[in-house]
Amino acid sequence: MAKPVVLVTGASQGIGASIAQVFAKELKGVRLALVARHASNLAKTAKACAKLGAAAECFVCDVSDESAVSTMAAAVLQRFKRVDVLINNAGKFQPTDFLTMKVDDLDQLMQANLRSLFLVSQVFAQGMVKRGSGHIFNMSSIAGQQAYPGGAGYCAAKFAVTGLSKVMREELKTKGVRVTTVYPGATVSPSWDGSGMDLSLMMPTRDVARAFYDVYRLSANTVVEDIVLRPQGGDL
Repeated sequence: MAKPVVLVTGASQGIGASIAQVFAKELKGVRLALVARHASNLAKTAKACAKLGAAAECFVCDVSDESAVSTMAAAVLQRFKRVDVLINNAGKFQPTDFLTMKVDDLDQLMQANLRSLFLVSQVFAQGMVKRGSGHIFNMSSIAGQQAYPGGAGYCAAKFAVTGLSKVMREELKTKGVRVTTVYPGATVSPSWDGSGMDLSLMMPTRDVARAFYDVYRLSANTVVEDIVLRPQGGDL
């Protein structure tokens, strides 16, 4: 029986790269469709996954671009024929104050976090519904549950992701497709570069990545609707 096909967006670095490597290590022979904008970093992730026994292919794509997503999806389906697990990890973090935030800042955060998730989910959910099986993971954030000063654009985008994910869960649960929303707190990633924050207080990317795999392993009769992950010491 062919191994599952797992598609990870934002797979070139951070949590996305860790998710790909956890699946590669734990699910021997898994077929990985790795999606991101940066070809060189994506190739590094694919190489690491291949060393762990996965069949990893790179698909360079800006997932907020509708035509690019359509082209990417066609290439993925031509190569693998299906996607069994979709991990919508791609996103963007940028601090913004409500009173000074530019419309362009809001648009960029919505495109990177919400529009990308919608486009990729819609195109691959079609096949899952036809087969009556599949699992979609949507990356929200603690910022998609709890607002904080300086998070005007990011919180708005992640609250929107939370809302869309809940609708997807309600519409797809009778069609055999599991939907899980993930809400990580501060996690070591390139998003924190230059912030001056103490990385030792944050969660390692591998811990967050492991949660995706552990939830995926449950039977088709069970879905974890929400995963909330926080640093042991609390939010930073």
